[in-house]
Amino acid sequence: MRSRYVRAAGTYACLATFAIACVTSSADGQTRSTKKKRSTPVTRTAARQPRVSTAPTWSAPRGAGALADAVSNALSSHTRSGEWGAIIVSLTRGDTLFTQNADAMMQPASTMKMYTSAVALDRFGPDYTFHTPVLHDGAIGADGTLNGNLYLRGVGDPSLSTRFWHDDNPMDELAKQIAAKGIKRVHGDIVGDATAFDDKLVPDGWKTSYLGASYAARVSALSLNENLVWVAVQPNGNKAQVTLEPASTAIPVESSVTVSGGTGGRISASRRADGTITVRGSIGSRSGPLKYSLVVDNPPLFTTGALRASLQKAGITVDGQTRLAATPSGATEIAAVASPPLGQIIGEMDRESINVVAELLFRAAAHASLNQPGSAETGLANLREFLTKKVGAPANVADVADGSGLSTLDRVTPRSMVELLGYAHRAEWGPVFHAALPVEGESGTLKRRAKGTPARGNLHAKTGTTNTVAALGGFVTAKNGEVLAFSLIYNGSDRWNAKSAMDQIGATMAEFVRE
Repeated sequence: MRSRYVRAAGTYACLATFAIACVTSSADGQTRSTKKKRSTPVTRTAARQPRVSTAPTWSAPRGAGALADAVSNALSSHTRSGEWGAIIVSLTRGDTLFTQNADAMMQPASTMKMYTSAVALDRFGPDYTFHTPVLHDGAIGADGTLNGNLYLRGVGDPSLSTRFWHDDNPMDELAKQIAAKGIKRVHGDIVGDATAFDDKLVPDGWKTSYLGASYAARVSALSLNENLVWVAVQPNGNKAQVTLEPASTAIPVESSVTVSGGTGGRISASRRADGTITVRGSIGSRSGPLKYSLVVDNPPLFTTGALRASLQKAGITVDGQTRLAATPSGATEIAAVASPPLGQIIGEMDRESINVVAELLFRAAAHASLNQPGSAETGLANLREFLTKKVGAPANVADVADGSGLSTLDRVTPRSMVELLGYAHRAEWGPVFHAALPVEGESGTLKRRAKGTPARGNLHAKTGTTNTVAALGGFVTAKNGEVLAFSLIYNGSDRWNAKSAMDQIGATMAEFVRE
C-alpha cells in the first residue's frame, strides 16, 4: 500500500458548462472571472451593498460590560438589514461575555465545516488514513491472465487529487501495483464500488445555478481529483490534441478544434446528455496547452474509468466492461493507496474551504459510526449524536442537509457553534482542530482580512460566505491571555458590511482586558 504525503498548492478550476470561460472559485463558494466575458453564467449573483468602511476600526474594552457594548455597537452600526446571531464565551473563565440571538437557527455557510471537522476528528483521530483498495475475484493464471474482475472500492477518501498527489496519479500507482503482481490481462470487468455512501450525488438545497461550478462538485464514496476533470488542448502539428486530465475511459471526447497560426486560441466545451464532452474552437500552432475544467457528472464511473486508463497505460489489457457494483465478500485485495493523515486533510479543507472534502468526511464519519451507508441523513444523525453525547448540546440545534454549508437548508445556532468550539478546545485532538483554522491576516480564507489590526496572527477562525450569509467562528486570545470562543453569523443581503463588523469585533476581542 502506498501513501502520498505530498501537499500541492490549491488549484482553482476553470469552469466549463456550455461555452467555457476560465474562472477561479473562492473558498466559500463565490467565483471571480478572469476574463471579461462568459457566455454561460455558473455563479450566483446578487446586488452588493457598498462597504461602510475600507478598514476596520476597533476599541480596547476594559471589562466585560465594555466588551459587550462594543460588540453590540458593531453589530447594530454596520448592516442596514438582515439578522445577526452572536455569542462570545471565555473558555478560560467559563463565562459568557456577549450574546445576541444565540439560539436562533441560522444558515452557517462554510462555518459548517467546523462541525464536520469535529465529528471526523472525534470518530477517526487526527492520524487516521483512508485506505482505498483494489480487489479481485477469480484466479490469476500462470500467463498473467486474471480470469475475473477487478474492484475499485471507494471509502470516501478525499485526498485522491492533485492537491495531495501533485504530479503523480493515484490510479497510476494502483495500476503499477497490479502489474507488479504479474497481471498482464484482465479477462473480466473493471468495477467501481461506491456503496459505502448512498448514490445521491447532489445534496438537497444546492441551487441549480451552483452545479456547473467547481465548488459544487458531486459527492460519491468513489471520487477522484475532487470530481473535476481538465480538458487539455495543445497543438500537435496541424492537428489539435485533446486529452482529459486525469485520463478516463468513461468519458468520450469529440473535438473539432482547429490549429491556426500564432500563439492564441479560443476554446469552448460542452457536455452532451450521454456524457460525451465536445470541444470546439481553435488553438495557435505556437500556443502552449490550454486547460479548462468541468464538474464530473458521474464520479464513481469516472474514477473507475480512470483506473482502466491507468491499467492500459501500464500495459494491462482489459477484455470486459467498465461498470459499477458492490465488491463481493470473497474478493482479495491486490493493491491499495493510503491518504495523508486526517489532520492534514482537514487543514486543507478548512483553510481553503473545500466543499467536496467536507461532504466526503461528513459521510465517511457517519458510515464508520453508524455502520450504514454515508449520506446527508446519516451524517445529520451522526452529528446530532455527537452533539448530545459529547458536546452536551441539544440535538435540535443543528438541522443540516450537507457537511460543507453550501446547502440553503442548513441551520445551526450560534450557541451550538461555541459549544462545539469549547469541546474541541478540550479534546485530545483539539490542537489539530485549532491549527486547521485560517489565521486572521495570514492564511487561508482570512489571509486578506484585517491585516492591520490586533487580531492578525491571533484570531483563528472559519469563515462562511454566500450571497446571503457572512459568518465567522473560532478562537481569539484576549490581551490579558484569556482564550475566547465566538460565533458571529449574519443572514441577509448586506454581507460586505457584515464582514466589516466581524473584523472590528475580532480586533476588539483581541484588545479585551478584564477590569
